[in-house]
Amino acid sequence: MKIFVTGATGVVGRRLVPLLASAGHEVTAAVRSLERSRAVEAGGARALPIDLFESQALRIALEGHDAVVNLATHMPRLDWHVLAPGAWRENDRLRRVASNVLVDAAIAAGIPRFIQESFAPAYPDCADRWITEDTPLAPGRYNRSLGDCERAAARFTAQGGTGIVLRFGAFYGPDAEQLRNLIGAIRKGWGPLPGRPEGYLSSISHDDAASATAAALAAPAGIYNVVDDEPMRRREYLDALARALVLPPPRMPPYWTRHLMGSVGRVLARSQRVSSRKLRRCGWSPRDRSAREGLRRAVAEIESATAG
Repeated sequence: MKIFVTGATGVVGRRLVPLLASAGHEVTAAVRSLERSRAVEAGGARALPIDLFESQALRIALEGHDAVVNLATHMPRLDWHVLAPGAWRENDRLRRVASNVLVDAAIAAGIPRFIQESFAPAYPDCADRWITEDTPLAPGRYNRSLGDCERAAARFTAQGGTGIVLRFGAFYGPDAEQLRNLIGAIRKGWGPLPGRPEGYLSSISHDDAASATAAALAAPAGIYNVVDDEPMRRREYLDALARALVLPPPRMPPYWTRHLMGSVGRVLARSQRVSSRKLRRCGWSPRDRSAREGLRRAVAEIESATAG
């Protein structure tokens, strides 16, 4: 297949590009500048500097492709910056505007398949109940734009194409800023995850997110959760990370402190036991059944890089 990938230099995209290239696909990676070209070309893609808001340029660039994978995001620094006014403005613009521009260009170019990233933690708090793709989203103020990009993918399907939405769980990996921040806190005795200790956290490693995206190239149109097989309670998640660091279990902040992080904290404090059974029926399975295995591997990679 000939595949057009946005967000190719992000934590999932930079894993997806070489995965697709090694499978024999021809990959075009949209980049924002020539400086980013070298990284995607090293992964086996053809780099194409392009503005995702320029509809005519995109339509021309998409000609002849078999699929578009839209992983474009613009995350603020994952610390107090997420609370700053306008912190999510550019990410909202990508989801509300660029996703629709891309869909319009893909329809005009006759592309048969469009894959759009989304975010599983936007589900409501369901306590211990399993969450499937039929559970309505309940995004917070900071991530309401998820609905815009998901509707763009649905519109692509309505126009006769195969539109797919991938709702990724909470990411982790050796190059994840949030994991490194969490490790730093645990070294000080704290596990600053918002939410109750018994609440569920549904996660996915960057590597497994990339393999799921590749698997979606053969999936029917629709929405798919992308999480590991065994969501963990927050207390278990923190303890597993502490064990990987050979440290004692960290203390957790009181439940009320979620309000200090505004809508971000209130959304991330929810208990979400998410199922990815639907995508598994399409032949995908995560390498790490739970974060117990994945966090251990990520910590080993971080410590190896630090030692080197």
